[in-house]
Amino acid sequence: MMNRFDGPGSREARIRYLDGDFQVTSPGSYVRCSVTGEHITLDELRYWSVERQEPYASARISFERELEMKPQLREREK
Repeated sequence: MMNRFDGPGSREARIRYLDGDFQVTSPGSYVRCSVTGEHITLDELRYWSVERQEPYASARISFERELEMKPQLREREK
């Protein structure tokens, strides 16, 4: 049984993350979430950091990573 990451197009893509878009620099079918390591298919890729060039599996993971990298943002929550 093949899963969706098997087959010839099942390698990890290399991506350049831009504002509101991304550019595939090396073909593949997925990227790995920088926090969880989870595979994200390119058609499901919605969250990334242009500054850090990192993809994220969800908005929540993206937000938590931002707070981790910029702890001063937590002060705004109080």
